[in-house]
Amino acid sequence: MANELDELNDPTMSEGNDVNVIAKRLPVKVGGGSKFFEIIIWFLPPIIGGIIWCILKTKARSYLQKLQQKLQHDASQIDNYLEQRVQILQNCARLVDKAVDLDKSTFTEIAALRSGNSSDDEARNECADKINAYGRALKNFVVENYPNLKAHQELADAMQQNSYLQREITAAREVYNDTVNTWNSDIFSWPTKMIVAAKAGYTTRLPFIADKETKEAARGTFF
Repeated sequence: MANELDELNDPTMSEGNDVNVIAKRLPVKVGGGSKFFEIIIWFLPPIIGGIIWCILKTKARSYLQKLQQKLQHDASQIDNYLEQRVQILQNCARLVDKAVDLDKSTFTEIAALRSGNSSDDEARNECADKINAYGRALKNFVVENYPNLKAHQELADAMQQNSYLQREITAAREVYNDTVNTWNSDIFSWPTKMIVAAKAGYTTRLPFIADKETKEAARGTFF
């Protein structure tokens, strides 16, 4: 028997195919067959089958309720990391502002000295002395006026924390999407969970969806 999908001979899409998450919630619905099943089960065997069915429905209801709480927990984890990242980026913004001020007041003057033309050793040494003086002044300025700042190192640390938090957010979204996938599969698991979900009015849930700007930026050229 030949393969149904032949990667060598079957048609391919040379233009590619971009996919998107469909933002649509599907309600769980059951038909007359499920209702007939719930009635007939009380007679197979008499009464005992119905009691067992009630127990199974109770367990299914409890399971779905617990799964909803896990969804809330997973979503909360994403929010926690997002809040931390906002704080880190706010700190980065303040650090950058201070670093820019330092560059304007000190580094610009150093650059001007380095770009000057020294005609003799005396002028060259004078220029070097001024550069060293500015370097010491910059160090003292940071230590004395911003003892807890150390601007450039803290900025690097903050950016590293930002990168770490972005990875954590991505991982937390993966966990959330896995739970959403479990929910969306289980509510259509017939008969018990699907019947319970239909009576409770449950619908599918949406996984994480990247916004339009992020998807367009991902297609851009970075280098």
